[in-house]
Amino acid sequence: MKSSDLRNVVLLGHGGVGKTSVAEAMLFDAGATDRLGRINEGNTVLDYDQEEIRRQASVSLSVAPFDWKGCTVNIIDTPGYFDFAGEMAEGVSVCDSAVIVVAGSMAVGTEKAWEFANSRNLPRVIFVNKMNDDTADFDKIYNELKEVLGRPCVALQLPIRQGGKLVGIVDGITMKARMFDKNGNLTDCDMPADMTDRAEEINASISEIVAETDDELMEKFFAGEKFTQEEIIKGLKIAINNCSCAPVLLGSAYENIGMKKLMDFIVDYMPSPLERTVLDYKDANGEDKQMKPDPDGAPALFVYKTIADPFVGRLSLFRVCSGTLKPDTVLYNANKGTEERIAQIFVLRGKKQIPVKELVCGDLGAVAKLNVTATNDTLCTKANAITLAPTVFPIPQLTLGIAPKARGDEEKISTSLSKLKDEDPVIQFYQNAETGQMLISGLGDQHIDTIVSKLKNRYGVSVTLEDPKVPYRETIRKKVTAEGLHKKQSGGAGQYGKVVIEFEPGENEELEFCERVFGGAVPKQFFPSVEKGLQESVKKGVLAGYPVVHLKATLIDGKYHPVDSKEVAFVSAAKIAFKAAVPQAAPVLLEPVYSVNVRVPERYMGDVIGDMNKRRGRVLGMNPIEGGLQEVIAEVPYAEIFKYATDLRSMTQARGSFTTEFVRYEEVPESAAKKIIEEAGSNMSNDED
Repeated sequence: MKSSDLRNVVLLGHGGVGKTSVAEAMLFDAGATDRLGRINEGNTVLDYDQEEIRRQASVSLSVAPFDWKGCTVNIIDTPGYFDFAGEMAEGVSVCDSAVIVVAGSMAVGTEKAWEFANSRNLPRVIFVNKMNDDTADFDKIYNELKEVLGRPCVALQLPIRQGGKLVGIVDGITMKARMFDKNGNLTDCDMPADMTDRAEEINASISEIVAETDDELMEKFFAGEKFTQEEIIKGLKIAINNCSCAPVLLGSAYENIGMKKLMDFIVDYMPSPLERTVLDYKDANGEDKQMKPDPDGAPALFVYKTIADPFVGRLSLFRVCSGTLKPDTVLYNANKGTEERIAQIFVLRGKKQIPVKELVCGDLGAVAKLNVTATNDTLCTKANAITLAPTVFPIPQLTLGIAPKARGDEEKISTSLSKLKDEDPVIQFYQNAETGQMLISGLGDQHIDTIVSKLKNRYGVSVTLEDPKVPYRETIRKKVTAEGLHKKQSGGAGQYGKVVIEFEPGENEELEFCERVFGGAVPKQFFPSVEKGLQESVKKGVLAGYPVVHLKATLIDGKYHPVDSKEVAFVSAAKIAFKAAVPQAAPVLLEPVYSVNVRVPERYMGDVIGDMNKRRGRVLGMNPIEGGLQEVIAEVPYAEIFKYATDLRSMTQARGSFTTEFVRYEEVPESAAKKIIEEAGSNMSNDED
């Protein structure tokens, strides 16, 4: 196998358009499988995970190679739902071209797929699927594609339909009509009379694209001369590879119609790893550099995906970016600074592991049971240590509380989530230090729901999800003075301590303790005890039990007993003074406020701003940004944005995105504070019961 005979292709598109069916049909036609897998029957090669079978939809990427016309094609099938965008990012990171699958209409997922392809400057072909459906309308989809995605979209085929079914195509390059036989092969036929004008129209569009790839061809075009078929093929390949043309093909994967033509197109027009890929990396000195894939260079692998299977173990999926990889090789993990032994190497076809004797530059493979290697790591020779540019994963948008149903399973949750994070780096989880709640973050409801299902099915951990607890805080607005007396006499040594403390709003968030005691009313050795009592007190305020901040406490007077005064007495006295003072000092509840930057198409601005107002948000500004989007900058209480990821997606048909950042604490409005205090009082009562 030569690197020039490889094609690495990622399948992208909206959920439900049939990407997995497209891949299954190609595998079947190439003889890589002996049956055409059906998603609704749960027997596909690529959607093999229990979650995918249950949902009848992809939730993680899958890889499958097949041989076609002397080339090996590595297909990476990715999920279409936005909650699994991390999987799309991984697939795009190691492929040299993309097939964007559409069906029915131009969906927002098509736009997202286009953006993913743009992020890596990938040559692409658009495949209009499900053209055998009774309601299929190619002209409608094609016009939508051109309107939204622009001039690069050029149809190379037109459908011939009879009785509401797809029976053939008109080839815009050869200007010939062809009919499908029962095996999906094409045979020439007469051009339907009503399609001649449309065929000439798309042929003219193809010729225009071809003319722009070469000055001589441009002259020929303006002279009105027809291009030869060889000139069209050569010009199209150049235009596709420089991303100035996105050809549009058609078919129906479920009935296996038009798939062989798509496979021919991938082999004939899509680039090999050597034709256009440039890899960003850092050398041993940390300097940014670029390299072309080198079949004769030192071996270098980029790990783009980790699969954490409780039965098979950890699988590391990689692309050979330089050199040739053979089994029983020791490579250096440049990210971790340690060596890894590559024992047996294999390629994956879904979950099936196929051992191979070598993998050439540009090929995709897998290895089991590496010790420290994780997603985004580079494996190379120590003498030629480099770190390849990592995949940039989307930022989690939805955070929920997660708790075990069975008491004592907290540690099991953390261990299991760590394994799932190896597989899906988008996942974040941590213990909130203030609330004590375990939190999990993902891209949306489906993403987190999938994580919960995997916890149960793979690791036997059942959990419940809940809203995050808001880390409210309390403070005071008035200056007050209070006395605290601790006196205990019950046989034996007594305890005695009295303090007078002045409480007032402080500038620092942490407790500021001062003393202004005259005449030794409280000996200096008890000052630390007074401060200790206050430090313990501020952990739980008087309104709703939240930490007290921005408090200055000054010890101004007190009394002690030469025998009975002890440290513990002054700790208790300080606590008594605190409890007496704070209710009289105009205590208020504070809530965290976040800066929220929302990016949306302009047509959704009104809905977004109106929604911000409902969330007690303040819109601070609006700015036009690249891509025809508008940015809304607002400040919103944390309590109002738990489900914002889901709500924004609904408001903008998933075209909106946002980021958040903590800004400060602000006073909670009185009406809202009253409700929070009542709920806290009820919870404390329940805990006592």
